[in-house]
Amino acid sequence: MKSILIKNVFFENRKRNILIEKGRFKSLDAADGAVARLVIDATGKAILPALYNTHTHTPMTLLRGYADDMPLERWLTNYVWPYENNMTDDDFGRGSNLAAKEMVSSGTVFFNEMYFGIHKSVDAAVVSGMRAAIGLSVLGGHKHTLSADMIDAMEDLKDPTGGRICFTVAPHSVYTVPPEEIKKCAQVARRKGLRIHIHCAETKTEVANCVRDYGMRPVELLDSLGVLGPDVILAHCVQVTEKEVDILAERQAVISHCPCSNMKLGSGRFPYELMIKAGCRITLGTDGASSGNNLDLREAMKFAALLAKSAGDPVLLPAEQVFDWATRAGAEAFGIDAGEIRVGKLADCLLVDLGNVRMQPCHNLISNFVYSADSSCIDAVICDGNIIYNRI
Repeated sequence: MKSILIKNVFFENRKRNILIEKGRFKSLDAADGAVARLVIDATGKAILPALYNTHTHTPMTLLRGYADDMPLERWLTNYVWPYENNMTDDDFGRGSNLAAKEMVSSGTVFFNEMYFGIHKSVDAAVVSGMRAAIGLSVLGGHKHTLSADMIDAMEDLKDPTGGRICFTVAPHSVYTVPPEEIKKCAQVARRKGLRIHIHCAETKTEVANCVRDYGMRPVELLDSLGVLGPDVILAHCVQVTEKEVDILAERQAVISHCPCSNMKLGSGRFPYELMIKAGCRITLGTDGASSGNNLDLREAMKFAALLAKSAGDPVLLPAEQVFDWATRAGAEAFGIDAGEIRVGKLADCLLVDLGNVRMQPCHNLISNFVYSADSSCIDAVICDGNIIYNRI
């Protein structure tokens, strides 16, 4: 692991020399004479924390544009699941590698995966240099599904990178996995020290069917099963009541908000006001490239901020807050000691080109990055102290 000296980089309103050693930020104001194995002249560039995508399905890059502009239930039943049943390990690998390249080029260094072809997702993370949480997916009736018993019997869940990869137990949802199996998945996960990753309360149809079948709404059902806790990542949570929001806050469960997917599938508007007021743990995800059509988490930040304001409150969800969801909060949700440019933190960061037309003028760096930038503004991406993308 190389030491890196980033010279003349814009940080906290002035030029700095930033030193990275052993994968962590060693100094944020190194002397001009500081030395490192690699020196980067970052004149005209700013440093920002990297992004953490807390909900996605990377092999679904192969379904990008395949079935657009239809409701979730029809999309899944008639198109996505039949397509997936014909996918092979090679397909999973091609899709995951394509996704990793897309995410890295747009500033993301971590993805929380829920799909099939586990070893192919691991390979994609290893090759790309990214961090990842790889889901052991349970989806009733699916050709490639695992079960709680199969996961319980696994003894070869190893991180080949020595720290960048972990695993989760990922029952798909309350409408595809029976309650007792979801409960068993949670028990297995906790016995193995793994996090739990599940879709929850994404659509009105999901909620209505859950009430019909179990007499409870999805969040209430998961809580009754003893599933909810700080080790649970719930994707979407669009169709929730104030009572459910309070449950999520009390249990300290992590919510992965996926604004682009929610809007495209017509799932509804995320209850920003309730979630923020209750103090919920909120992070950001892109969902798969078949429902959001890209894996650009910076774009998800912008859409989240604009969607929040669309109800009439321009002050709701300012750029700094949604940026925090995509960086510090995402890293914290997975126990990654990163998400901030701070001495001692893991060195996950971006170098942003201040000369790019989308970054000029720069009255407010975070505002520009959230509302104006695109991937062309990102010149380099560093993960775990290693350069994994570089256009300098």
